[in-house]
Amino acid sequence: MKKVIACVHDIFEDLELMYPVMRMQEEGIQVTLAGEQAGHVYLGKHGYPCKSEQAFKNLKSTDFDGILIPGGFAPDKLRRIPEVLKLVQEMDSQKKMIAFICHGGWVPISAKILKGKKATGTTAIKDDLENAGAIWVDAPLVIEGNLISSRTPIDLPQFGKAIAEALK
Repeated sequence: MKKVIACVHDIFEDLELMYPVMRMQEEGIQVTLAGEQAGHVYLGKHGYPCKSEQAFKNLKSTDFDGILIPGGFAPDKLRRIPEVLKLVQEMDSQKKMIAFICHGGWVPISAKILKGKKATGTTAIKDDLENAGAIWVDAPLVIEGNLISSRTPIDLPQFGKAIAEALK
């Protein structure tokens, strides 16, 4: 069974977390909701509550096949957590799936894994992606090796499908 970490923190974009999580669960993928604290209830931008099952500090990249980073403003908080950046860096070096959408690109930017790689995200972080050395593409879905990126909730069908296919 494939296993994926789904990152959560306050002000996550509700759809960008829950849609991919449900899509993976439909495929029989085990999703672990991880936050800065285990058992903490984080609230999405639109008020959806999400309780973390594990704390980032207790996770090992070798135990998982990928990581999901939703958008909203949670990525601005997530990128300040050293354990999150370490997980992303290790998963990248292990060529494991790293899926990010909208503002989620802030985390791989801070993990310094995007130089010379194609990626997308909301236009609000286009400059951030380019300044990190990424090649920004205005497309619903960009797959670059182990990286899967999308722009906004409108792109969720393509994003969810790509995640499911990457984990087969």
